[in-house]
Amino acid sequence: MNLHVRRKSVARQQFVADWRTSGDLQDSQLFGRLINSMRRTPRPKLGQHFLADPRIQQRLVDSISLSINDLVVEVGPGKGAVTRLLAERVTKVVAIELDPELAKSLQAAFLDDPRVEVVEGDILRSDLGAICRRHDRERCFVFGNLPYYITSPILHHLFDSHRAIGGMALLVQREVAERITAAPGSRARGYLSVLAQVYSTPRVVLSVPPGAFSPPPKVQSALVGFKMIPPDPKNAATAPFLSFVKLCFAKKRKSLVNNLGPKYVRTRVELTLAASGLSRTARAEQLSVDELNRLYRRLQD
Repeated sequence: MNLHVRRKSVARQQFVADWRTSGDLQDSQLFGRLINSMRRTPRPKLGQHFLADPRIQQRLVDSISLSINDLVVEVGPGKGAVTRLLAERVTKVVAIELDPELAKSLQAAFLDDPRVEVVEGDILRSDLGAICRRHDRERCFVFGNLPYYITSPILHHLFDSHRAIGGMALLVQREVAERITAAPGSRARGYLSVLAQVYSTPRVVLSVPPGAFSPPPKVQSALVGFKMIPPDPKNAATAPFLSFVKLCFAKKRKSLVNNLGPKYVRTRVELTLAASGLSRTARAEQLSVDELNRLYRRLQD
């Protein structure tokens, strides 16, 4: 047996073992279709690291607060292991998969399961509001194992869609998780921290080791839970405010006075900081969302 065939055989054996462990083999026809659909084992691409540890899969789903009537949008379902677990908890899961081979395999695997809709598509081009309306929901819950190389664009897209989202649980690189949840004063705090905290209350729910994935990444991962909050009109959670925040963090180790210098007169920034009870040497990472908002509004007057 050549190496390629042997690898496919091992992959099928592992797939069978996983589903036996899951206890979901009652329907022999479904099982046969699942095996056939997975015979071409997708090679990791597009930055994919499949979550392969059944114990971690279950822990992730158990850590999410869901109700039976929830609509879950899953970003990057991969081979569908977590999709199946989510479908046991809610009425509907819409799984959005970019990889055509994986999408076709999942469509075959869940063909007879009305709880799961598999969409071949790009989450960055997906209209979550339209998905909610199609399923007669005001908001959805978003779950995803995000590819590391495109985490930031996906997060930006999701926060742009915040009105259609009630909550999220996203598996990301541990370093990104620390940036998202960083409090004022933390060296990890940056623009992404403020963006996330304008629209949600994020927290690290669970750490996930490299060995839980196939293939194992070279970094630690973490599940971040996001409790979405309605944007307060007083907080100026708008594109201009976020552009201001980007300017504040333009060079993280420089003071706000220096970073804001290209747009505002230096003395005005210094006086505004003093009026806000902040030091003239203050850096953006030291400020909360509310403090950044007050600074922004005063500089616009």
